[in-house]
Amino acid sequence: MKPIQIGVLSHAHGHINTYCGVLRDRPDVDLVATWDDNAGRGQRAAAQFGLQLRDSVQAVVEDPQIDAVMIGSETNRHADLVEAAAAAGKAILLQKPMATSLADCDRIIAAVEAHGVRFSMAYQMRHDPVNVRMKELFDAGIVGKPSIVRRRHCINVLLNPAFVQGDSAWHVDPVANVGMFFDDAAHAADWFYWMLGAPVSVMAEIDNIVTDVAPDDNGLAIFRFAGGVMGVLLNSSTTVAAIGTTEIYGDAGTILQDYGDAPATSAPRPAAAVPLRSIRQGDKEWTQYPLPIPASQGERIAAVPLPFLQYLRGERDAPVTARQGRVSVEMVLGAYRSAATGRRIRFPLEA
Repeated sequence: MKPIQIGVLSHAHGHINTYCGVLRDRPDVDLVATWDDNAGRGQRAAAQFGLQLRDSVQAVVEDPQIDAVMIGSETNRHADLVEAAAAAGKAILLQKPMATSLADCDRIIAAVEAHGVRFSMAYQMRHDPVNVRMKELFDAGIVGKPSIVRRRHCINVLLNPAFVQGDSAWHVDPVANVGMFFDDAAHAADWFYWMLGAPVSVMAEIDNIVTDVAPDDNGLAIFRFAGGVMGVLLNSSTTVAAIGTTEIYGDAGTILQDYGDAPATSAPRPAAAVPLRSIRQGDKEWTQYPLPIPASQGERIAAVPLPFLQYLRGERDAPVTARQGRVSVEMVLGAYRSAATGRRIRFPLEA
């Protein structure tokens, strides 16, 4: 089997380097070339992963040797880079969030569909074995009619001075990335969409509570879904440690997930900790699912490239399509609109 030839467009987002680390030693992949507008960052990545550093986007996307590109630029540059790659006929793996505006999301969708290229968003939570099993249980009706689903997706990066300086400082630039809730709650928003479908409304509070280095550091959104289900999305960029990550409640049962985000993964835990359990009305004890708990968020992030390769080979559908990627952006932008106005916001968003 001919190795898939891959190029990279920017290493601004650190997840791209994790993907390169996973792919570097695979016999079915060749990492060919990269471009980065930050010369030092590009040089370091090229040396680390054996990539040729090229001086323009076009020098990467117009290389006939390259089959696919991974895009890890600042979020507000995604649409421009996707348009260039799609016009050149390259398959695309795009780092989340999809874009900073719905208009740019629509540009991405139009480019992908007009040129007929393979495209996927990079959302690692859909590939986590515990999340996959939890969705199987939920879809099988373990909880009966669901009422409230609470999902936390937290990190502690704003307590780390190194994150808000140097190459990663763009994360706290409102032009490049809107805000930290936008950047990180997109994961949980996509998870809710994957589990429950698109929401019908949202009410939210998003603000700076303990820091002032980013546009916001903590947020809470309550989404309403079809049938009235409430989805509570908690996102914090200042969480030091935690355990419980997901609670799903229904009239027939409950599903609980532990150790599902960065603070929970890094928190001290018993050696025999079990990440998932469920109980149905009338049961005398919890059913436990002893699945592996990733040692770090890096392990979850590293799960993204293989499904993308399988998709490129026609072995599976796109992990997250362009139209699906737009939904999580709309959900998070709706939460910001609610927080700014103090009102319930209904979907679809009005321009």
